[in-house]
Amino acid sequence: MSWQSYVDDQLLATKTVTAAAIAGHDGNLWATSTGFPATAEEVRKVLGSMGDTQGLAMAGVTIGGVRYMYLSGDEKVIRARKKTAGLHIMKTVQAVIIAVYDEPIVPEQCANTTEKLGDYLISVGY
Repeated sequence: MSWQSYVDDQLLATKTVTAAAIAGHDGNLWATSTGFPATAEEVRKVLGSMGDTQGLAMAGVTIGGVRYMYLSGDEKVIRARKKTAGLHIMKTVQAVIIAVYDEPIVPEQCANTTEKLGDYLISVGY
């Protein structure tokens, strides 16, 4: 399965994610949904901030040129929100999954979809 298939079939097709990307730990984007403007620099900055709850709380999380308010997270997951939209990021062994949702999708739906794919990628070494 290609990385683009993971974005299209495992994230977007569930209707619990409105935009998504999968990138490597170096920030290089492996696959993105159509029109999702995430950049390698933004991905690198997020990866460098994972686990820094105080820094994220002060600076927020910027993906696709949109600054989200940091809600919670740890070394593996970041949850953020902006009005009725939000962001769920999960770091795996070799990749990072970035999933965006908007109303009427609720945060838990996006989180479940993102983490299910993330756990699968971890189980196969990615």
